[in-house]
Amino acid sequence: MMTQETEKVRKQMQIVCIDDLVPQDHLLRIIDKAIDWSFIYDLVRDTYSDSMGRPSIDPVTLIKIPLIQYLYGIKSMRQTIKEIEVNMAYRWFLGLELYDPVPHFSTFGKNYTRRFKDTDLFEQIFQHILEECYRFKLVDPTEIFVDATHVKARANNKKMQRRIAQQEALFYADMLRKDINADREKHGKKPLKDKDDHNKPGANGNDKFEDYTDDIPLDGKTIKCSTTDPESGWFRKGEHKHVFAYGIETACDKNGWIIDFTVNPGNEHDSRTFKGLYDKLTNVRMKYCIVDAGYKTPAIAKMLIDDGVTPVFPYKRPMTKDGFFRKHEYVYDEYNDAYICPGNHFLHYSTTNRDGYREYKSCGKICEGCQYLSQCTASKNHVKLVTRHVWEDYMETCEDIRHTAGMKDLYSHRKETIERIFGTAKENHGFRYTQMYGKARMKMKVALTFACMNLKKLAKCKKEWGLQMS
Repeated sequence: MMTQETEKVRKQMQIVCIDDLVPQDHLLRIIDKAIDWSFIYDLVRDTYSDSMGRPSIDPVTLIKIPLIQYLYGIKSMRQTIKEIEVNMAYRWFLGLELYDPVPHFSTFGKNYTRRFKDTDLFEQIFQHILEECYRFKLVDPTEIFVDATHVKARANNKKMQRRIAQQEALFYADMLRKDINADREKHGKKPLKDKDDHNKPGANGNDKFEDYTDDIPLDGKTIKCSTTDPESGWFRKGEHKHVFAYGIETACDKNGWIIDFTVNPGNEHDSRTFKGLYDKLTNVRMKYCIVDAGYKTPAIAKMLIDDGVTPVFPYKRPMTKDGFFRKHEYVYDEYNDAYICPGNHFLHYSTTNRDGYREYKSCGKICEGCQYLSQCTASKNHVKLVTRHVWEDYMETCEDIRHTAGMKDLYSHRKETIERIFGTAKENHGFRYTQMYGKARMKMKVALTFACMNLKKLAKCKKEWGLQMS
């Protein structure tokens, strides 16, 4: 017999407890038990007045709202508030009663601007959750995996202007210059003179967003800059993917726990932003640093080895034109400080350039009659040039490490750790793009997203062990 009681059920009145409406195995219930949320009161106490103003929204409730957004990958704060209005589990997690009004979608943004802007509140929340993971001995920082991913900025690709490129000093510039001059002195060369950059575009950092101009010097290097979000960077990946984005450099351990991160414009190379993240990892007792080919530079190799950290780099194919000898076919003779070509001729030291590379050149007259000339060089004067960095010894040490037993297997764990983190963040936590402007708000999004990911794993571990809220 068919029944028709839909309208009758809708109009029933019942006395219910909101706690009974949330399943015992619901993710938010597990997360709520995993951590004592009162730590947030201590972090925000200085931003609230004890005696003035209207009563505020509970700070824990205020912080939990974006946590719900990033935990479930909801695309915007407006949509998050709509979901909270009808979701009993979300209301229970926020401490709202069944008929309590949900805060307006602009409430968190206003509080961010008035209270949390220019603070490290969200990084402190991330660090507090990470400390809980350390407390239960879940994190093993001996092997650190580092990589970067890009998050599309809220910027129209067509709304851009060109500006003079900023000339930023490399983090190793002073050390490299000292070693270059020492190497030149060792070879009987004069030290390099200081560049006269005072009249060049971009010198002294005078290339702020306000310095846009349509009158670009012919010899001035320019970059694309968004007029919507100037702090993002023009990111190119392949032939088709050209967008304004932020680069999120991240470090995790072998168990996939996120240890730290930095946020940078999308046009900055990973090898140049690595130092900022590495400085935040100096106290974690790292023994191995596993990175991809983008970090395989002499400066990073030297920095890690000098600090007692073992760098694990992958094999990087030489960028040599087809049909020409590769660099490893030119043998370095350390005793004579020269290279020997496949034709068994010497390439002698010429100079050490500003980039830190020693230049070794062959004799054009000898090379002119060599049977391997067409495979060696296409230069008009038949002179072959081979370069060797002043820190090349560190790169050779890294190659020896790469061939050490166990290093290949260790590197293969990247796909199970750092790459899985990025894949999970983009697929489940709304990490493909951001709806906010500026680097500061991007840091907030990253900190809360990574905090959610660590917290979710921590909660599930504590549930398996039968542990309650600390």
